Amino acid sequence: MVLDGQGIAHERRLGIATHFGLLTDTPSIGCAKTRLTGTYTEPEDRIFAQSPLFHKNEHIGTVLRTKLKCKPIFVSPGHKVSIDQSVDIIKNCTRKYRIPEPTRLAHLLVNETRIQHKKILCHRYFKALRAWL
Repeated sequence: MVLDGQGIAHERRLGIATHFGLLTDTPSIGCAKTRLTGTYTEPEDRIFAQSPLFHKNEHIGTVLRTKLKCKPIFVSPGHKVSIDQSVDIIKNCTRKYRIPEPTRLAHLLVNETRIQHKKILCHRYFKALRAWL
């Protein structure tokens, strides 16, 4: 599972991806748009340039540039996956957008569901309003 958040790149090494992976016993990867903790050197402006993310002298993830002239993403293992495996999987899931396809498609689905839910609620509200008037 690829989750939009941190894996071990968290002050307590327990970001949302790690938490989810532990609870479900599922291999998981955190792929975040922003850094939560740690220090790094900005990767070069070339596709798949990367640099290590460190916290308290521990390698906790990788800063990965997936698109030219865009901010990098922050990849860290969640559960049952190494840092190198996490980066390889994210590289294989990345197409022409900054974020990998699993999280991009999930984001699009959530937004579509939110729009549909809002339409249903508006319809119910106006129907109730008409009945009341």
